[in-house]
Amino acid sequence: MAGGRETTRQKMINIMYLVLLAMLALNVSDTILNAFKNFNDSLVSSKTNVNTSIEQLFSSFQNTKLKDEPARAQPIWEKANKAKAYADELNNHVQKLKDQFHTAGNGIDEETGDLVERGNLDIAQGIMINQKEGVKLKNKINETREKLIALLDEKDRAGVTFTLEANDAKKNINGNKRWEDINFGEGMPLTAANTTLSKIQSDVKNAEAEIVKKLFGNMDKALVNLDQFNAVAVAPSSYVIQGQPYTAEVFLTASDSRSTPSITVNGSPLSVKSGKGTYTGGTGSVGVFRWKGLIRVKQTDGQIKEYYTPEQSYQVAKPSATVSPDKMNVIYAGLDNPFSVSAAGFPLESVRATMDGGSIRGGNGKYTVNVGGAQVGKTLSINVSATNAGKTLNLGSQQFRVKALPTPRAYVKGKSGGNVSLEFIESAGSIDTQLEDFVFDVKFRVIRFAVTFINPKSDAVTMQNSGPGFGGPVKAALNSLKPNATVIFKDIVCEGPDGRSKVLDGITFIAK
Repeated sequence: MAGGRETTRQKMINIMYLVLLAMLALNVSDTILNAFKNFNDSLVSSKTNVNTSIEQLFSSFQNTKLKDEPARAQPIWEKANKAKAYADELNNHVQKLKDQFHTAGNGIDEETGDLVERGNLDIAQGIMINQKEGVKLKNKINETREKLIALLDEKDRAGVTFTLEANDAKKNINGNKRWEDINFGEGMPLTAANTTLSKIQSDVKNAEAEIVKKLFGNMDKALVNLDQFNAVAVAPSSYVIQGQPYTAEVFLTASDSRSTPSITVNGSPLSVKSGKGTYTGGTGSVGVFRWKGLIRVKQTDGQIKEYYTPEQSYQVAKPSATVSPDKMNVIYAGLDNPFSVSAAGFPLESVRATMDGGSIRGGNGKYTVNVGGAQVGKTLSINVSATNAGKTLNLGSQQFRVKALPTPRAYVKGKSGGNVSLEFIESAGSIDTQLEDFVFDVKFRVIRFAVTFINPKSDAVTMQNSGPGFGGPVKAALNSLKPNATVIFKDIVCEGPDGRSKVLDGITFIAK
């Protein structure tokens, strides 16, 4: 292979070729012809080995660089494939000439393993000189050389050492100066001309290998000149709960002092000094805010490389103080008691509240607690925890007393007794309840009651009624009232949302 300077094997092959040509000028014996045959076999073997090496280079690049860094590797991959295409085109052209030699030379002699007409001095000259194929081949070789070199960067072209070149001689060689006459002209045996074509094919593969190596080698060149180093310590949080470890990453950063990267946060550019940008996040409103940085750096090969920071977040909270009346930490049974839960230093979405003896639902700092009537008189705890760095931390608990709902008052058409008109009391249809001066809007359901009717100069009549609505007998009695009659609603039993029954105070109306 020709990567950099010629290998020892390639130098030896070139020297042997020159020696054979010199011997050929003296005598065309079977010994010389056999030497050309052996030399040709060596060139074919060398070409095969180089081709295998090239295929390994392509396979390795495709399975590593092209997959890991496709944006940067793709242009290099395309140039390498162009080099392969140029080399294959020239190699196929040479092979067609060898096929003509094979046909004109009556095929292969089984005894020598060489062309039957290997000593013929006219076939090569007829095809390459008389039919002008030599000139075409010379032009094709030089054209391919220029195409291959053009694939390299300017700075890499000067170091090209491959021998794929067809130049005319500056001085006469056996009376000839033209490249095609020297290699395929008068007195050149067919096997020698065929060996020359094999050497050209070997040179083609060596040239392809050198170009591909140089192209693929650009992937391993330094992208950024790192000459500035800093020690950095980064802690996920400066707020630590008692008993939890304080952790921080300590590492070394490197940068290029001669380049100024472009740094943006959420699309907005930052001012950059000494390769560093400073981001100032807004704190005008409360909540969790997230941001992501993008750093764009120009590589030594001219390409722009983009680097994204992990998503960062910060929480803005209102300044606050908590004042709790210890004697009033209560939960009312049977109601949806609203609760706000937070923990300093933790995002609301990471905080969780739980309890035994009741149910609690909600999230993001807002919860609703509900306990049954059986818990009245007991003390229950609400437990608070939060998630930090993948671990659940217990932040403590708060105790609350469970109280029964207060007793409501009974009402008929919004009145709780007193003097009313006959029309008012006759049009009444049910008993309602209402809690006075209570923070919750609570409804109690009347289960049963008794009502006593006292008409003037008549005996008192008492009736029982189920449910809040007046039954038929009660309605009939109301419609039979006389002026100055008294109506007493008593033994009023109702049930609250906690499932507990309460007996309400009676109410008395006097119909005028």
